[in-house]
Parts: sequence; C-alpha cells; structure tokens
Amino acid sequence: MEARPTAAVPANAPADPDLRPRRAGYRRLPVQQRREQLIAVALELFAARPPEEVSLDDVAEAAGASRPLVYRYFAGGKQQLYEAALRTAADELTSRFAVPLTGTPSEQLAAVLDGYFAFVAEHDAGYSALLRGGSVVETARTSAIVDDVRRAALRRTLRHLGVREAGPRLTLLVRSWIAVVEGASLSWLDEGRTLAVAELRDWLVDQFTAMAAATALHDPQTAEVLAALLALDGPDALRAERLRGVLSVR
Repeated sequence: MEARPTAAVPANAPADPDLRPRRAGYRRLPVQQRREQLIAVALELFAARPPEEVSLDDVAEAAGASRPLVYRYFAGGKQQLYEAALRTAADELTSRFAVPLTGTPSEQLAAVLDGYFAFVAEHDAGYSALLRGGSVVETARTSAIVDDVRRAALRRTLRHLGVREAGPRLTLLVRSWIAVVEGASLSWLDEGRTLAVAELRDWLVDQFTAMAAATALHDPQTAEVLAALLALDGPDALRAERLRGVLSVR
C-alpha cells in the first residue's frame, strides 16, 4: 500500500503547537476550557505585576503551555489577551450587581455590596487587574471596559434608591460613592482583609448616607433619597435613628 502523501511544510513555518514536544505538566484541554485557563492565569499575573512587565512567555509558562499555543487563542498577542482578561473580570463583576429590588434602600445597597465583595474575595486578581490603572498597555478599549462597569454600578444603585432619572448632583453623589467603594475594596485587599466583610459593607452604606446628607443641603432630589434612607420604620429603624442623631436630622 502506498503511503498517503503529505503536504509540504515551509522550512520557516512556525511549529504547530500541538506537534511540539509537551512540556512537563502539559495536558490537552477543550478549546473553551483552555481559553478560560489562559485568561485566569493572565489575570493572576496582571494583578501581581504591571501588565507591561508580563510577557506571553510568562503566561505560557504559568499555564503549562507553549507560546505558539497562546498565540493560537490570542492572535493579537498580549494586548488582546489583556483586553479579554479585563472583559472577563468586568462581566463577572457586573453580574453581581443584579440583586432583588426588595427591602429598604439601605438593605438593597447592602445586598449589592454583599455580591460585590463576594466577587472581590473570590476573584481578587481579576478585581485588582481591572481597577488598578496607570499601565502603558491601557488603551481606549481597556478604559471603556472599566467605564462600562462603573456605568452599570451607577444604573443599578439608582434603581435600588428608587430613582428613575437622577439629576446632576445625585448622579455626582452616586459616582463619588462608587469611587469610595472601589478604593475601600482595593485597600481591603492590600491590608490583608483584616476587616470583616459585613463591617466594611455596613460602613460603606453609612458612608453613602453621610454623603447624601451633605448633598441634600444643595439638592431637593437627594433630600428625598436621604429621607428614605433615614425612615424610622422597618428593620433599619435603629440604624436610621442613630444616623439621624449623628447628622442632627430633625
């Protein structure tokens, strides 16, 4: 029987990653699982070091794969991998904002923060890589990914406050509070998570109330939101009473 003819391969063609000798620890994975693994490894590396200091060789080594295999999944190189990693983290974080619209405004904010910190605790590398800026590999696309998360957080927070259309001052208040949440979360990770999540969550809800009180002096719409936050009924009555005393709300 004649041998089946084989196609000629140019001498300078890159070796097929599937035909290369396998490095120690290599195992073949389904396409989607391999892609998810490369993204997870990249997030860990991008969170630990500035993205510009992470090479595709670093990603390949950490994943137990070859550089050509990484290029097979991310033909655009490190920039494409970086953007894919950020988008994965952003989509997962945004999904945590979806909590039931039940309970008092304070309870709903607390529920959102519970989901938020669950993501931070489970995916600290992804969260850090998503929010720590200043990298030379940042582009308009990577900045847009982070902005999408913040816009989603703004929309969801306003829904939990019972606001359909926010004026400029209330919008500024919520955006500022989101920045406080981000900063507190990164600090919490940097400090070794020494503060209990429930304590940090309650502190951030109270931070929102205090910021709302300052804004309410200049904005009737925010004053209505503050009144709902400080309503003396329901399970938040004791907390509201204490805050009213601190803020001297009569």
